Amino acid sequence: MTTILFVKTSSLGDVVHNLPAVSDVARALPGAAIDWVVEAPFAGIAAMHPAVRRVIPVAVRRWRSELWRPAVWSEMREWRRTLRAERYDAVIDTQSLLKSALITASALGRRHGLDRASARELLAPLFYDVRHSVPRGMHAVERNRRLASEALGYSLSEPLSYGLRPPAATKSAYAVLLTMTSRADKLWPDERWVELARGLRMPAMLPWGSEAERDRAQRIAAAAGGTAIPRRLGIDELASLFAGAAAVVGLDTGLTHFAAALGVPTVGIYCGSDPALTGIHGARRAKNVGAAGQVPGVDEVLSSIP
Repeated sequence: MTTILFVKTSSLGDVVHNLPAVSDVARALPGAAIDWVVEAPFAGIAAMHPAVRRVIPVAVRRWRSELWRPAVWSEMREWRRTLRAERYDAVIDTQSLLKSALITASALGRRHGLDRASARELLAPLFYDVRHSVPRGMHAVERNRRLASEALGYSLSEPLSYGLRPPAATKSAYAVLLTMTSRADKLWPDERWVELARGLRMPAMLPWGSEAERDRAQRIAAAAGGTAIPRRLGIDELASLFAGAAAVVGLDTGLTHFAAALGVPTVGIYCGSDPALTGIHGARRAKNVGAAGQVPGVDEVLSSIP
């Protein structure tokens, strides 16, 4: 049995972008055992892919902030023992960052990653046994797929599939509006969210993940009416919320990609980033609108909802 370890730890959108590579491997190498190292908050997404045998959660973000604690060093040693309990035929780092390369170096097996011209951080390739060239101008999903195919020696002849096993949910007439994102230049003006919520002619749910995001959601909900703000939801709960929705509209954030990967009708709004590189990609019921410096209007968003 061929054993493969993927290293793609974060962030949420990057984890979603790695799912098609897992699907490719499962189709190209039937019976392969596929494990995945991923940051603990996103482990639920990796576990939703039926081809993933084992999810190995890692806590690099938390460990870095608590290195002064002896308990953290003990936790890291135990994690490394768990990782090295198995020797893999291939260890594939699709993240190409120094932190992921160090994780890759801790695993047992032939280590694959991007070369110096392709990697996101120049030191990362130093930790790989085999380095592959993948054009930087490709969409992130296709870069992951290309790297995995070159590492394992199969051709990309099958169509893209995220492969997620969505949670059981009863479809209902509500929309989910994802008004949060990581950068200010990616935000859509509040007044356009209000106009969109009014134009949907169905109730809208506005989830949030931080206090600032909740404040924004509350402002929009108060002005729009007919909206609801749930308590803070975890990944599994958000998956159920998305799966039951009639549509999801979101900014350039990992949750928007997650909704599209689940097969939910989704519109991604782009204001400060390039959808050709990081937009929703390969999801049949999804569409991107806008681009860096080209803020879409409400009518364009409404008409783009599948």
